[in-house]
Amino acid sequence: MVLRLLAALPFIGILLGVPFVNRVEPLVLGMPLVLAWIVFWVVMSALIMALVYRLDPANRAGAATTEEAGS
Repeated sequence: MVLRLLAALPFIGILLGVPFVNRVEPLVLGMPLVLAWIVFWVVMSALIMALVYRLDPANRAGAATTEEAGS
């Protein structure tokens, strides 16, 4: 359940958050706020998906099986 919520965060952040930050001012690192928001969520999407991958029990079980087979 937690993994699905984590995976849904980028979707929520980009699609549902953009209408609330759809402004040119303030500038964030020289970008309009809406563009900075989208760039932030693209980076966060990669980090969140890496976290989901690390927390997924199927990936932990697969890594343990691979290590045992290699020994």
